[in-house]
Amino acid sequence: MIQPDVTIVGAGVIGGSIAYELSKRGANVCLMDQGEAGQKASKAAAGMLGAQAEMDLDSPLYSFAQYSKAIFEGLKEELQDCTGIDIELVQKGMIKLARNPLEQEGLKKRALHFKESNEQAFWLEEKEIQAKEPAIQTGGMGGLWIPGDGHVNPSALSTAFVQGAVSNGAALLDYTQVYSLIVENGKVNGVMTSAGPIKSNHVIVAGGAWSEELLQKTGIQLNTYPVKGECFSVFAKQQLLQSTLFTEGCYIVPKKAGRLLIGATETPHSFNERVQVKGMMSLMERAAGLLPALKEASFEKSWAGIRPQTADGLPYMSRHRNLNDLWIATGHYRNGILLSAGTGVYMADLLEGREVREDWLQTFSMERQISYAGRE
Repeated sequence: MIQPDVTIVGAGVIGGSIAYELSKRGANVCLMDQGEAGQKASKAAAGMLGAQAEMDLDSPLYSFAQYSKAIFEGLKEELQDCTGIDIELVQKGMIKLARNPLEQEGLKKRALHFKESNEQAFWLEEKEIQAKEPAIQTGGMGGLWIPGDGHVNPSALSTAFVQGAVSNGAALLDYTQVYSLIVENGKVNGVMTSAGPIKSNHVIVAGGAWSEELLQKTGIQLNTYPVKGECFSVFAKQQLLQSTLFTEGCYIVPKKAGRLLIGATETPHSFNERVQVKGMMSLMERAAGLLPALKEASFEKSWAGIRPQTADGLPYMSRHRNLNDLWIATGHYRNGILLSAGTGVYMADLLEGREVREDWLQTFSMERQISYAGRE
């Protein structure tokens, strides 16, 4: 029977990142997943590294997102040296377009806010955007230019984290169902699985939208819920974009060889991974309005992913209040790829008892909105 120091439930980009960081530090790790590692929300993601496009400077998540994004530069080389996998880090910037006067006003204020804080994000008028990206239909409103944002290949990143952890000595158990936690005298001592009991000193639940079901068995409700997101991809005969294009309700991410990834719909409280025609029609219409040449591209495929959202939009990354040696890392929603690198380091630091930022401890604590069985 395997007896690791740490058992991690969930082998997506979050669980994989934690496993990689802990195993790199010498911990004996067992990483497990109910399916194939990295094949759920992590594979379905666009891979954007866009903290400034979605988060304001005063957001409690912003500093962590920027911290995590900064790790990727070194992580790219580290993972390639360790696994031979190129995570395809591209840093050619992001344009967040305004589509109406209200959005224009908001983005101009955001640009001013970033400027006052010496952050690299600038307002561009319509002519400036068209000079940078001629294929974009701007709508005459201008947009926010964020030169430091970019993207990675999410599937390659997830695979590299997992393979990196395995090369560091971690055990990988995919297609392994976790039925329950093994609790003895107020302490979690492992998990009961379809492969039998696995005892360990620590358990980290990082199962994305599927974390809630397992945690409910400990008498705790985290108030997380699944959000289905549909995407599609096409191939263009020529490179239509250099920068990532982002608007409310639609983004277009340029990948290698003329491939463009377009997303994403949002359907809360759904675990249904089937792609619906109405979602694709809406997304295609929005995308073609932003990039008219997209109509001439060749359709590749469509897919859906189930992302874990929390009631306040912030992830949970902390220790369980009542059960010793149970840790939670879930609720990253549509920023899982961006936050993954930082999450691995942060959770490893927590587990090892290292000093971490006090504001992050408060922000990501599971004490925020939980309700325990039988009482609020």
